[in-house]
Amino acid sequence: DAVFLRKKITLLRAFSLLIGSMVGSGIFISPKGVLENSGSVGFSLIVWFACGVLSMFGALCYAELGTRITKSGGHYIYILETLGPLPSFLFLWAEFFAIRHSLLLSILRAGRCCCIFSLCASSMGYSCSGVVSSPDMVLTLNSWSVTWSARLQTALSVVKLLALALIIGPGMMLLAQGHTEHFQDAFDRQALVLDKLPLAFYAGMFAYSGWFQTSFVREELIRPER
Repeated sequence: DAVFLRKKITLLRAFSLLIGSMVGSGIFISPKGVLENSGSVGFSLIVWFACGVLSMFGALCYAELGTRITKSGGHYIYILETLGPLPSFLFLWAEFFAIRHSLLLSILRAGRCCCIFSLCASSMGYSCSGVVSSPDMVLTLNSWSVTWSARLQTALSVVKLLALALIIGPGMMLLAQGHTEHFQDAFDRQALVLDKLPLAFYAGMFAYSGWFQTSFVREELIRPER
C-alpha cells in the first residue's frame, strides 16, 4: 500500500506555522545588524522594506511551487524535481551540517538575551541546556501527535505576536508624543558605507526567513490551494 501523510494542518495552523517561523530569534537580534551596517535610521528602514519585498516574491514563488509539486520536503524536493539528485543531495548535506547548526546558534543567542532565561540561569545555576534540548522536545512532540504540536505552534505564535506588540506599541506611543530625535538626519550619507550594505541585507533577510515553512508539510495541508 502507498504510504502517505495524514492531512491535519488547517488554514489557521498553516498561518501559525508561518508566523511562528518568521517571528523567531531573528527579529529580536537582527535589527542591530541592520542599523549598524546601513549607517542610519532612514537607510535601515529602506533595507527592511527591500528585504520584505524580496521575501514576498520568494513566498509567492513557493506558493506556486507548492500547488504544482504536491510532495513535502521544501527546498530539497523542489531541487530534486527540477535539477536532479546530486544538487538536492548537496543542498541537504549543507542543510544538516551547516545551515541548521547556525540557526541553532542564533536561537541560543536569543535565549541568552531573554531576561527570564538569564534570571533563571543566574539564580538557579542553569546553563543553556534548556535551550539546547528544545529541538529534541519539538521533535518528540511532532512525532507523537501532529494535532498537539499544531496547537502548541498556534499558541506560541500568539505569544510571539504579543511580544512584538509590547515592543511596537510603546514605540508608536513615544513617536506620537513627539520623541522623534532618532529621525533627525535620518538619511545621513556620511555614515553610509556601501561595502557594509550586504551585511545589512543579510541580517534583514534572516529576520524575514521562514516564509517557506509550509512547503515542508505540503502533503499534510488541508486544501493547500488556499
